[in-house]
Amino acid sequence: MDDRLAALAAAHGVAVSYENGERRQVEVDPAVVSAILAQLGAESVPVAAVPSVVRQGARVEVGRGEVVLEDGGVVAVDGVLPDLPLGWHRLRVGERETSLAVAPVQVPTVPRTWGWMTQLYALHSPDSWGIGDYADLRAFVTAAARDETGAVLVSPVAAGALTHPVRKSPYSPSSRRFLNPLHLAVAETAEFRAADADVRRRVLDLRPELGAQIDHDAVWRAKTAAFDLLGPQLPDLAALDPALLDFATFSALAEVHGPDWRSWPLDLRHPSGPQVAAARRELASRVAFHAWLQLRSAEQLGAVRAAAADLAVGVIHDLPVGVDPGGADAWSLQDVLASQVTVGAPPDAFSPLGQDWVLPPFHPGRLAEHGYLPFRDMIRAVLAHGDGIRVDHVAGLWRLWWIPPGETADRGTYVHYDAEAMLGVLALEAHRAGAAVIGEDLGTVPDYVTDTLQERGVLSCAVAWFQRDKDGEPLPPDRYPAQAAASISTHDLPTAPGFFADEHVRARAERGLLTDADAEYRNAAKERTAILRMLTDEGLLGPDPTVDEIVLALHAMLAKTPCALVFASPYDLVGEVRQPNLPGTVDQYPNWRLPLPVTVEELFARPAVRSAVALLRRR
Repeated sequence: MDDRLAALAAAHGVAVSYENGERRQVEVDPAVVSAILAQLGAESVPVAAVPSVVRQGARVEVGRGEVVLEDGGVVAVDGVLPDLPLGWHRLRVGERETSLAVAPVQVPTVPRTWGWMTQLYALHSPDSWGIGDYADLRAFVTAAARDETGAVLVSPVAAGALTHPVRKSPYSPSSRRFLNPLHLAVAETAEFRAADADVRRRVLDLRPELGAQIDHDAVWRAKTAAFDLLGPQLPDLAALDPALLDFATFSALAEVHGPDWRSWPLDLRHPSGPQVAAARRELASRVAFHAWLQLRSAEQLGAVRAAAADLAVGVIHDLPVGVDPGGADAWSLQDVLASQVTVGAPPDAFSPLGQDWVLPPFHPGRLAEHGYLPFRDMIRAVLAHGDGIRVDHVAGLWRLWWIPPGETADRGTYVHYDAEAMLGVLALEAHRAGAAVIGEDLGTVPDYVTDTLQERGVLSCAVAWFQRDKDGEPLPPDRYPAQAAASISTHDLPTAPGFFADEHVRARAERGLLTDADAEYRNAAKERTAILRMLTDEGLLGPDPTVDEIVLALHAMLAKTPCALVFASPYDLVGEVRQPNLPGTVDQYPNWRLPLPVTVEELFARPAVRSAVALLRRR
C-alpha cells in the first residue's frame, strides 16, 4: 500500500489493517481500501471541523463567536467554549452556523433490579390476531409488574416493510424511527370501539388463528381488511410532522411501485424528487392511512409504557444496527447514508467467510455535516416509547465493517466514526428521557470500546454462555461485572433447554452449517459439563439434576451476580428448545416465527416461572 493511500485512509478513518478474533493483525487489500474511500468521496485530506458534540465542561477551541442556546439565550464565545448547559444549541463563528450538542459525561444510573426479555411477535392471548401485538405486550408488562419486576426488554418494534411478502426480521426494519403496525391491536383502536355491533362482528370474523408458526402475510392481510371495514379517522396531511409525512409517503409509494425504492421510477427515488409531491397528492388517502397506523401504534405503546409506570426501570426497546437498504429510512435519509455499501463482520471462527448484514451505514462525514441530528432523531424516536434503549452492536458507534459494492463479506474493512460524538448524542438523549442504556458488546470487541462504555455508565451485556475466565471455564456469579445486564442467552443463541438437549448443534448440522458436526457435539458436551460443575460448586444444583432443575439453577446463578440488571426469558422457562433466530439462515429455519406455546396469562402461572420469579425477587 503506497504512502498516499495509507495517509488518505488514516485521514478518513478507514482501516488499512485490523486485529481479528484471534488477536492477529490482518492487512487489508489496497483495492478494498480504495473502493471504500471512493464510497466516502475521499479525494483529499479533510479540513478539521469544529466539533458538533462536546461533553459538558470540556475545553474546546472554536474561535470567536456566540452560542444561541436552545432556550433562546445567547452566550458570547471568546475562543474557547464557556461552560454551557446540556442541550442542543447553535454555534455561530463568523458566517458559519452549526449545531452544537452539549452532552453529559454519563448516561443515567440504572438501579439494581431484574426483568424479562421477550420477543413481541411470540406473545399471544386468546384475542390475538396470529401474532403478538401491543395489547399483548401491555398484558405482559402488567403481569410482570405484579411480580415487582424492574424492567421489560422487548424485541425491536421498528417499522417493517408491509408489502407482500412481509419481512419477518425485526432486526432489518424499513425504518428505525417509526413503528411496526403489524403489531397494532385491532380491537384496541378507537375506530373499533366506536363501531356498531355488526361491523365489530365482521372485523372479528377476520381474525386469523395462531398456528405452529406465525404467518406474517396472513396477519397483515387480515388486519388491513379489518382497517378497511373500520374506516380509520385519517389525519390531515398538512398537520403531520415532516418526518412522518415522508415515511407515510414512502409506504404509499411502496404499495404502488414495490418495497425497494431503488427500483422505482427515477423521479421518485428521492423525497425531494420532482414527482414525489404530485404522487403524494395522488395517493393522499393511502399516505394518510399509513400516518394513521403510526399514530395508533404510538397510542398503544403509550398504554404499554403507562402499565410500566411503577417499574424501577420500565420498558427497554431494542435498537437494530441498521435498516433495509430498500426501505423507508434508506430512502428518506439517503443524503446521510452510504447507500452503496453494506455492513457486517469480518471472518472469524463462527463465520469464516465473514458476515454481510445487508444494511447501509451512516456516512460519517455527512452525519457530522448534519450535526448528528439524524442520529439524534433516531435515538429520540426510540426513547419516545420507552424508558430505556439497548443498542445492538454498540461497537458500531466506534467503527463498522464496510463491504464495498460487489465484494464478498471477507473483502471489507473498518470505517471509524466519531465515537465521542455518537456517545454524546446517546448520553444527552438518554439523560433527557431518564432512560437506561444497554450496549450489546458481545463477540470480539476492542478493549477501548469496553473501557469507554464503563466510563460513560452504559451497561454491557453479560450472557452466561460467554462468561468465561482466561482458561475458558464458566465464571462463577460473583465474578460477573456489576455494570452489566446479564442473561442466560439471547435471541441468536440456544435457549437453556435447547443447550442441554443439543438442539443448537442439531439445528445447524441438519442445515449444513457445520463443517464438523461431531466435533461440535463433543464441544457442546464439554461446555455442559463445565457449566454443571460450576452450578454444583456454587451450591445451586444437586446430583442427577433434571433439565428443569438446571434451568432454575441458572436463574439462581443470575440472581447472585452483582450485575445491575438480570433478565429472564420466557423461552427458557416454558421448555422451548428452539432458539428464536438461527444466524446464517433465512428460510431454512423458522426465524422470528415461533410463538410461545402458552398465552401471557398461562406463562405467569407456570410453576417454573413462579419459582424463577421467587429467586429473582430476592435481588
